[in-house]
Amino acid sequence: MTVALETPSTGAAATVSGLLSDTYRHLAEVCRALTVRVGDPASSATRTGLNGAELTKNAEALEAFLQAEDTRIRARYDHDPRRDVAASRALHHYAWSVGLLMSGAWYLTGRVPRISPEDVRIDLASGVFEISPGADLACLPKDPAAALPGMLTVPHEEALRAELRVAVADHMEPLLRAIGPYIRRGPRALWGLVTDDLVSGIWYLGRMLGREPDAVRAATALLPTAVPPFPGGADFRHLTDSDGRQHPTRTRMGCCLYYTIRPAEACATCPRVGDTERLRRIEG
Repeated sequence: MTVALETPSTGAAATVSGLLSDTYRHLAEVCRALTVRVGDPASSATRTGLNGAELTKNAEALEAFLQAEDTRIRARYDHDPRRDVAASRALHHYAWSVGLLMSGAWYLTGRVPRISPEDVRIDLASGVFEISPGADLACLPKDPAAALPGMLTVPHEEALRAELRVAVADHMEPLLRAIGPYIRRGPRALWGLVTDDLVSGIWYLGRMLGREPDAVRAATALLPTAVPPFPGGADFRHLTDSDGRQHPTRTRMGCCLYYTIRPAEACATCPRVGDTERLRRIEG
C-alpha cells in the first residue's frame, strides 16, 4: 500500500481533528457513493438525525432508522421490502460508510482513526451521514504527525492494520447486537457482512483513484484470512476476459439482500452470481 503523508502545518490542520477533517473531505470528494458531510466537533447547531450510539441503546431510534430505510426502498425501487431486507440494507449502508471512513483514512494517509458511535449521525430522511472528527488517531513513528497531542504511535504496519481491525470491530459490535434480531441471522453472517463492506470499501476507493491493484493488495494485507471477529479474509481471485485481461473479484461471505429488491441486478460479488455471469458483466 502506498500513502501520501501530510506534514501538519499551522492552524486547524495541526491537530488530530484537523487532519481527520481534511481526510474525510478528501474521501467524500473521491468516493461519490460515500454520502457524508464533515461536521464541526465544537458545534451542535447543524446536527440532525440520530447518532450511532442511539441506534444501539434506544429501541425507538433503531425502529426509526429501519423505517427510514424501508421508506427509501419503497420510493427508489417501488418495492415493498421484507422487514429483514430493510434491516440488512440499513446495516449494509452503515457498515460500508463508517468502515470506509476508517479504512479510507488508513489507505490514503497511513493513519487509523477511532470513530465512536457518538461521532456519527445519520439524517434519516436523506440517508446522509455526518462525521464529527475525533481526537483518537494512530500512526507509525515515522509519520510527520506522530508528535501531535493525542496521536498514538504503533511500531509497524501490521500493528497499524490491527488498529484498523479493532477500530471497526469495536464500532460495529454494539450495532450488530441491536440489529441482529431484525435481520434474523446469526453472528457469523452479520460479521460476514461487516467483513465484506470493509473489504469492498477499500476496493472501491482504489478504483476511484485508478489504483485498483494496490487497493486489492491493501485489503488482502488487512484481512489475509479470518481474524476474529471477521470470519474470513479478503479472498480476491482473478477472472480472465476474452482479451486475456485479468480482473479482480471476490464472493461476498454475507448478503445485503439486494437481490430480493432487484433480482436481475444482484451485486457482482453476490454469492448467487457465478463467475460466468461476473465475467459477462465485466465484458458488457
